[in-house]
Amino acid sequence: MSRSPATPRSDSFGHLTDGRPVNRYTFCNKNDVTVRVIELGCVITDILVPDKGGVVCDVNLGYDAVQDYETNPLSLGAICGRVVNVISNARFQLDGKEYHVTKNFGNHSIHGGKKSFTHKLWSSWIEEDKVKMKYVSPDGEEGFPGELTTIVTYQLTNQNELIIEYSATTNKPTPINLTNHAYFNLAGHNYPNLDDHVLQILADKYTPTTEEEIYIPSGELRDVTGTMYDLRQPVRLGDTLGQVPLGKGYFNNFCVENADGSLRLIATLEHPPSGRRMEVYTTEPGVQCYTGADTIPHTQGKHGAVYEKFCSICLETQHYPDSVNQGNFPSIILRPGEVFYSKTVYKFGLMD
Repeated sequence: MSRSPATPRSDSFGHLTDGRPVNRYTFCNKNDVTVRVIELGCVITDILVPDKGGVVCDVNLGYDAVQDYETNPLSLGAICGRVVNVISNARFQLDGKEYHVTKNFGNHSIHGGKKSFTHKLWSSWIEEDKVKMKYVSPDGEEGFPGELTTIVTYQLTNQNELIIEYSATTNKPTPINLTNHAYFNLAGHNYPNLDDHVLQILADKYTPTTEEEIYIPSGELRDVTGTMYDLRQPVRLGDTLGQVPLGKGYFNNFCVENADGSLRLIATLEHPPSGRRMEVYTTEPGVQCYTGADTIPHTQGKHGAVYEKFCSICLETQHYPDSVNQGNFPSIILRPGEVFYSKTVYKFGLMD
């Protein structure tokens, strides 16, 4: 039987410092699109797509060696959890009990804590044309209640869709909010800026932050009309990044219009010089847009690249930040007997 072009194959990505082996999986479809993922952190290490002239380039930031992914301070390409984004003051109340989680972002918690899903070695297997990865987070890990069993599924179709599906179950009530933290540059992972990228986010509201803490949401859902966060019409990033307050670019959650749990288009990213285009679809109610101003400068990346401020963009599909402490945000609480499910699609192609 012949192998389907998008059926994954496995090989070794090396060993952790403690000697454990790390498997890598490679998808290749009929359109010269290649995606590679590894068990450590469920990381997407490579996304290679052709431009309008057929030249294939890696548009996903990453590292060369498995040891770099062991630390991975920027969560490059990784699954973040069990709660992505911020939890203010690293605490929350659930069913009348207060929980304290790991502080790893000043006074707050971010992306699941110091030893989050990003840093775990997941078990993995191939199932037809998909790769599935599983991690069982023990009760109390990073301060979160309940044993949480999570499965992440990767798939590449011949329509150039990179499909990510998430499912999870728990034995105690617990918050869950998962995303993949891929950093994109459609000109190539080693290109120095985003200036010629054109971004559109189909969101009529966003979650502003407090005056005291620019990363902590105030709890308001604010209309984007008349603000620099109105990205409903395509905008050239080179014309907008410098206008965002404090020169930090975008670090904002946008609210998916009419989110009802169905898969819907939330964002498009285009790079006219190369002709590459990426569409983002999700069942999630929000997308965090991050343009890497404050954490990414002068990071040594793969193939000799050095990543700098505003050289990449993340479009992290997720529930809103700090949802556990904001009663008017969609709930992220998972209870025993329930199944958490989420789906995101990054679809690559060429501009019309």
